[in-house]
Amino acid sequence: MTPSGPASAFAALHHRDEPLLLPNAWDHASAVALAAQGFAAIGTTSLGVAAAVGLPDGTAATRDQTLQLALNLGTEDFLLSVDAEGGFSEDPCRVGEFARELSVVGAVGINLEDGNGEGGPGPVALHAAKIAAVKAAAPDLFVNARTDTYWLGDRRSPDLARDTMARLDAYQQAGADGVFVPGLTDPEQIAALVERVDVPLNILYSPTGPTVAQLGDLGVRRVSLGSLLYRRALGAAVEALTDIRAGRVPKGEAPSYDEVVALGHQRHGCA
Repeated sequence: MTPSGPASAFAALHHRDEPLLLPNAWDHASAVALAAQGFAAIGTTSLGVAAAVGLPDGTAATRDQTLQLALNLGTEDFLLSVDAEGGFSEDPCRVGEFARELSVVGAVGINLEDGNGEGGPGPVALHAAKIAAVKAAAPDLFVNARTDTYWLGDRRSPDLARDTMARLDAYQQAGADGVFVPGLTDPEQIAALVERVDVPLNILYSPTGPTVAQLGDLGVRRVSLGSLLYRRALGAAVEALTDIRAGRVPKGEAPSYDEVVALGHQRHGCA
C-alpha cells in the first residue's frame, strides 16, 4: 500500500537531493521551537522523554509517556516521527498495536531499535517480526529500522560490517522503509553501506564525524540528532547556573518568558 497525505510527504523527505535533517524533541515546547526554525519533520528522543520523567532509557519503561507525547504533538503542523525504543514489548503483536496507536494520534514515522537492553543487539528474527507487525497494523507508518551493531557492539570485530548488513537485509525484507545505523561515522564504511541497502540510510550525527553536507554527498538520506539537543540543553542550563553562581553574566541566548508561553498557546490554538 502506497502512503498518502502526511505519511507520503514524510516518505518523500527521504528521497531528495539533500538528506533529511531530523531534530529530536523531548516535549511539546522543544518540538514547536524546533519546528519554528523551518523543519518540516520533528523526531522524538527516547532518552529525553525518559530522563525528563526520571525513568531509564532503553528499558521499555516509557510506553505511556511516549504515546502521550505523540498525542500532544500529532496534531501540530510538522510531521512527527516517534522514537519507540524496541517497541516497548518483545511481543510483535503488541508492538504492532502500539504503532497503530501512534498512527491514530497523528505520527507518520516510528524508529525501532534492535538493542536487547542488555548491552548488545537482540535476535534478528524478533526485530524483523516486529517490523512486519508494525507494517501490518499501520501500513502508512514509515518504519526506520535501527540496528545497534555499531552503537553497542565491538567496533573492532572483523564481522561487524557483515553482521550489520545481514541485519539490515532482514529488516528490509520485513518491510522497513528506512534503516538506521547509529555509531557509524567512518565515511568509507558509510558509503559502502549506502551501496548495499535498497532503502534510505539514516546516520546519527556526531560532532566528531562527517558534517550533514558530507553525509549527503556519501548518499545518506536522513541524519538524526538523537539526544544531542536534549543533552546540550541540560549542559547550557548547568553552564548558566555556574556562571550566575560565579558572578558572571550567562552566555548564550534564551527565549523570553512570553515566547515560551506562546509555544504553549499554539498547542491550544490561541492567538
